[in-house]
Parts: sequence; C-alpha cells; structure tokens
Amino acid sequence: MEIKQSTKEIDVIALILKVLGNKTSLKISVVASAIIGIIVALNTPKSYQANAMLAPELASGGLGLSGNIADMASNFGIELGNKAAMDAIYPELYPDVFASTDFVLRLFDIPIRSKDNEQVRTYRTHLMTEQKIPFWNYPKIWLSRLLTKKTVASGQGKNDPFVLSKADYALCDNIRNSTLCSIDKKTSVITISVTDQDPLVAAIVADTLQSRLQDYITNYRTKKARTDYQYYKRLTYQAKTEYQKAQRLYASYADTNTDVQLQSFRSKIDEKENEMQLKYNIYTQAAAQMHQALAKIQERTPAFTMIQKPVMPYKASSTPRFLIVLIFIIIGIGFDAIWVLGFSDWWKNKRKKNQA
Repeated sequence: MEIKQSTKEIDVIALILKVLGNKTSLKISVVASAIIGIIVALNTPKSYQANAMLAPELASGGLGLSGNIADMASNFGIELGNKAAMDAIYPELYPDVFASTDFVLRLFDIPIRSKDNEQVRTYRTHLMTEQKIPFWNYPKIWLSRLLTKKTVASGQGKNDPFVLSKADYALCDNIRNSTLCSIDKKTSVITISVTDQDPLVAAIVADTLQSRLQDYITNYRTKKARTDYQYYKRLTYQAKTEYQKAQRLYASYADTNTDVQLQSFRSKIDEKENEMQLKYNIYTQAAAQMHQALAKIQERTPAFTMIQKPVMPYKASSTPRFLIVLIFIIIGIGFDAIWVLGFSDWWKNKRKKNQA
C-alpha cells in the first residue's frame, strides 16, 4: 500500500514538474489568460446591493402558544393552517407578491436619481438608457433586435392589461432578477435587497419597495373594513337625512296644531313623534356601526417595525476585478496543463512524422 501510494505521489509530482518545465507554454497561457481576464474584468460593470429589514406585526395571537406550535410544526413539514385562517397573504407569500407582474409594473415610475446625476427621472428610464452592457452581450442584443419584428409599442399595454411589449416584459424580468424579498421563518423578519449598477439608485428603490410592500399589505388587510365603513357611512347619511326630514315634519305639524285639542290631532302628533323617534334610533344605530367599522380599519392596519433602513452602499457586491483576473489565470493554467499532458507529445510526434 505504501509503495503504491508513494508511486502515485511521484507520478503526480512528475506531472506537475512536466507542466512547470514547459515554461514557454506556461508563460503564454498565463499572459494570455491574464489579458483576457483584465479585459473581462474592466468590461464587467460593478453592481451594488442595498438592503432594508423590517418586522411585520404578527397575526392575532402574536407569540402565543398556538403560534409557536404552528411554527414548530412547520419545521417538520406539518402545516396547521392557522396562518391562512388569519390572512390569505401571509409573510411567506411576500416574495410572490414581489414577483407579480402587477407589482413590478408599478415600479417603472419610481422617481430616482443617481450618485453622479441629481436629475430626477424614472426607474424605467434608468434601466433602459443608463445601464452599462458588457461587450460580449452586444452580438446577442444586435441579433435579438434583428430578429424582432413589429411588436406592441411600449405604453400600449395600458389599453390592454393582458398585453405587454417585449421591452416591458424583458424589463420586468430584469427587475425581478435585481430585487429580492426573503423571509426568516423563525423571526418573521423581512429582508428586501435591490441590486443596481448605481449605489444610490439601489438604496432609493429598496426604500420604495419596503414602502410599497407596506401599502400593499395594508390595503389588502383593510380592504373589507374600508368597504364596510363606506357602506355604513352611506347608510348613516341616509338615516340622518330621513331623521331630519321626520323631525321637520313633526315640528311643522306640532307648531301648526298647537291650540288644537281634538284627540285625532293629538294621535297624529304622537304618530309623527314615534316615527321621528324610530328614524332617530335607526340613525344612531347606523352611526354606531359606522364608528365600529372605522375602528376595525385601525385594528386591521398592520404595523411594520423598520429594523434597518436602506442606505447607499460604498462597497460593490459584484465579484472583485482582481478575483476575475485570478480565475482566468487559473483556468489558463488548467488549459495549459491539459495541453502539455494530453496533446503536446502527440502534436510533436505528428510534426516529426510530417517532416520525415
């Protein structure tokens, strides 16, 4: 065993020495791969990532026993369903909300400004006209434009919500790839990340995303309560109008027949007074229900605690350029080793045969 192992080690060392011994080939490979790596590194645009962290209000029951049991059960793949009973859109579905086309399309009009340009423009304009593109993507872009025939112009999709232009569709995919919403199942902390070539744009979009998410969830959770409030508000207005009308009729009839002592007139006055009182009771009940609905809106409005506000990053999140060059050098050395060990001798023998 030891003899075989030492033999293998000697073979490996011999192979390494053979590769290192062919200095000309090694130098050419290192220099060529380094040059290619430098070109790629310089043409790869830097990207920056801005993060926002917030904690949503837990469903009623909060950190109670049932919630903890459900969380522990979910760790074992068992879903007790108490979250869905509270909300159809619970935190685990927030990433799906982020990826929805309706949500992404509303991001086009975000007003942004970049680090080197204070002029305010839309996020869509920034993505369409201000992004640096690596040179190796030019053939793909040129070919796609060449093959693209007449499509729906940008903006015409507003007339037909089911039709997007190819440019807007591609832009939606680009935004989905540059934005990320993740949920920590244990703490329910929401992390929103935005990647962009400009650090200030990344921070602005991340801040807008967390605000839009809060508005989206708030509108969803309070939608029924707001509908009920508007219904009871109209009902209260109608009841108040009818009560005031009955009140005026009663007062007018009572003033007109003040000195009349006939029982029929007094019965008529009592009838109108009872009718006015009935209208008043309906009005007070409707007003009470309206105030209850208004309180329900406040009760259903979720609270979000901002843990970390997005700030402009100074350090790029993309792969460092020196690392790109190093990777290409390693790849070049690998190709050189394959050449020296696998094809160099065969190539030399073939040349000798041809010369002979």
